[in-house]
Amino acid sequence: MSIVTEEPDEQEESLFEAPPMAEQERMVEAILFATAEPITTRELEARMPHGCDAAEALVYLRKRYEGRGVQVMKVGDAWAIRTAADLGFLMQKETVETRKLSRAAIETLAIIAYHQPVTRAEIEEIRGVSVSRGTVDQLLELEWIRFGRRKMTPGRPVTFVVTQSFLDHFGLENARDLPGLKELRAAGLLENRPPPGTLPGPETEAEDESEEGQSELFED
Repeated sequence: MSIVTEEPDEQEESLFEAPPMAEQERMVEAILFATAEPITTRELEARMPHGCDAAEALVYLRKRYEGRGVQVMKVGDAWAIRTAADLGFLMQKETVETRKLSRAAIETLAIIAYHQPVTRAEIEEIRGVSVSRGTVDQLLELEWIRFGRRKMTPGRPVTFVVTQSFLDHFGLENARDLPGLKELRAAGLLENRPPPGTLPGPETEAEDESEEGQSELFED
């Protein structure tokens, strides 16, 4: 007894054939230009025709933009088109108008970035002073930090980690790309702390922060 097998319909297969890689690259480029927030490869492929390989298209696209005024950057697990880092000075007019974070907010943010996941108690231990709720709340509102997993210690305290928005703002692929202490001090972003024993106590800082109120996060 002979079994007759049917050959797949070539016309039917062609309906699901992915576009050429050059066309996929153009599609990814168009989506990245039109999307303000970083987008993952899975989200890219969800918008593209069946069978497309967004990850491979990104490799070609990223190479094509090397040395250009804008670059294809990886932000966490997502991708975005951003201005080349060495041309940031051209955006000086916009950045000058941005209000600076206060020292308390910068220190809190830096501790979270370098020690994540970290609890409020651990932040206070590292800083040597208490952390006001306003500082943490407003960093959450800026979407530069978020709640992480609860720590498996008594009381199961919540932890904090930096967000994809934080990485995107500072042009980082992940938290491992953060500069070292030497680079931070050279850039004037980190001051040498006073010797141990000269730091204000929790009550002193809490007093200062309560007087500043909601404006504590920013400096004029």
